[in-house]
Amino acid sequence: MEEESKTGEIKESSKSGHESPPTAKSSKPKNPTRTVKTKVAEVEIHVFRRGKGPIDVCKSSLGGWDQNQLEVSEILENYGFKSIFAFNPESGRGVPIRFNPRNGRSMLPYTDGSVIFIDGEPKDSSVKPITKILVGIAVMTLLMAILFKETPEWMKRFNIIGGNIPPWVLACAVIVFTQLRKRIRNILRRYGW
Repeated sequence: MEEESKTGEIKESSKSGHESPPTAKSSKPKNPTRTVKTKVAEVEIHVFRRGKGPIDVCKSSLGGWDQNQLEVSEILENYGFKSIFAFNPESGRGVPIRFNPRNGRSMLPYTDGSVIFIDGEPKDSSVKPITKILVGIAVMTLLMAILFKETPEWMKRFNIIGGNIPPWVLACAVIVFTQLRKRIRNILRRYGW
C-alpha cells in the first residue's frame, strides 16, 4: 500500500496478505514501515519591481511534466504584475518571460536549484484613471462656467440637438471619449490588431 502526502513523502507498507501481530518474544514488528522522501524541484527567485529592489527573495517549485517550468501566473498574481522580465542587477531588464496562457507556466525550462532574477511591471491602478477623469471634468466645468456666463452665439448656431447642454456634460463626454479611445487601442494592441 502506498500513500503520498502533501510534503512529497511516500510511505510504503508491507504487501503481504496476512500479518501476524507482534508477539511478546519479539519487540520489533516483522515488516517495518519505510519512508522515502522525494525532493520537489525548486528555484530561488529574486523579485524586483521596475528595477528597484529586490522586493522579495523566495523559493518557487517548478511545475510541468518534467518539473522544469516556472509557475509564471502565480508570480504575476502574488506580486500584482502585468508582465515579468529576465533581470540582471548590473545591466537591467532583459527579455520578457513568456508563458503559456492555458497553464500559466514558462515556455523555457529551468534547472533545479537555479537562482532567477526577475523584474516585474506592476498592473495599472484603477484609481489613477478615475481620479484623472474626475479632476479633468472639474477643471473643464470650472473653466466653462467662468468663461461662458451665457452660451456663445456661435455655439447656438451649431446646436444640433436643439436644447441647452450643460458645460459639465460636455466636459464629461470629452474626457470619457478620450479615455475610451486609449483603452480600446490598448485592448486591440493586446490581441494583435
